[in-house]
Amino acid sequence: MLAITNTTIYTPARDRRNTALLVEGSRISRLAPTSALDIPPQAEVIDGRGLLLVPGYLDLQLNGAFGHDFTADPSAIWEVSARLPQFGVTAYLPTLITSPLAKIKQAMQVLRQERPPAFTGADPLGLHIEGPFLNPGKKGAHNPAYLRQPDETLIAGWTPDEGIRLVTLAPELPGALPLIAELAARGIVVGAGHSLASYEEAQAGIAAGIRYGTHLFNAMTPLTQRQPGLPAAMLTASEVVTGLIADGFHVHPALIKIIWSLKGCQGLNLVSDAMAALGMPPGQYMLNEFAVSVNDGQCRLADGTIAGSVLPLDAALRNLLRFTGCTLPEALATVTSTPARLLGIAHERGQIAAGHIADLLLLTSDLEVQTAISAGQIVHQS
Repeated sequence: MLAITNTTIYTPARDRRNTALLVEGSRISRLAPTSALDIPPQAEVIDGRGLLLVPGYLDLQLNGAFGHDFTADPSAIWEVSARLPQFGVTAYLPTLITSPLAKIKQAMQVLRQERPPAFTGADPLGLHIEGPFLNPGKKGAHNPAYLRQPDETLIAGWTPDEGIRLVTLAPELPGALPLIAELAARGIVVGAGHSLASYEEAQAGIAAGIRYGTHLFNAMTPLTQRQPGLPAAMLTASEVVTGLIADGFHVHPALIKIIWSLKGCQGLNLVSDAMAALGMPPGQYMLNEFAVSVNDGQCRLADGTIAGSVLPLDAALRNLLRFTGCTLPEALATVTSTPARLLGIAHERGQIAAGHIADLLLLTSDLEVQTAISAGQIVHQS
């Protein structure tokens, strides 16, 4: 049992000052003014005076960290998960880029297996499969040898219950529209990315069931005045949430401000798109089978192609505030309630409310992570 007292709670909906909450097991049982909360004597008490209490962050696109790449070695998911809370991440989608289908099955098996004994850390909610149904013309750091045309026989067994939560594909490919519809019917979120789709082709994909835009403006057709392409379709469709890497490098801060004005906190989702170099010093790291050089916060293949990021999600949140001037509750939604709603888990994640899973962060006044709590357990303290 855990109690947090004397804190200011910020959620995507509102803030509450001088508030306390009680955690029993893995869930929040009660919120009340600090003076009114009856704290059982056996509870561990954290005095949150001078700190901000916010929901834990949810990252929908993370390829690896701490020297580990999930596509190369899906078994590293648990080791990475244990360390992610230092960046405020308490739940996430381990992301596999284009690879042999057997590798996806291996990752699914890793998540289906019983969790390691005494595991604590960020909860891997299921896989984000980025590929293999991508356009070779926008392959980025994906190996073209493994790209495939959309085919329903290749997604046998892909369901949320079996560990597949989000699939990124190119909607203009032959056979993509029925595949999108089938994935959506199974409850899998379908994202558009690594694509040369025209505006009209993107609209057809949205009509078929696309509800996510993967790393907006990266690895897709450019937005121009006569051919607005995939970016315009993502930005103007109210039913689509757009993923964004807010490091100021993948997308210019001025454009991030424009994106914010169009999508707002209900339609924008910050992601890290982090690779194995996250949490590591500059140098050379692997992204699946390709060597990536990491210097000055940028990740590039030998030919100069951008390949993932080393952006921690808590830094992305701070960047969004700086780039747009939005409020903290608005920014929080992009990494909490909005991705939770997209995944269909808003009834238990993404907010601080009684009955919700106790994924919580205590932040300093400059929004650095001081304490991270995942499913009611303290998993990081600085």
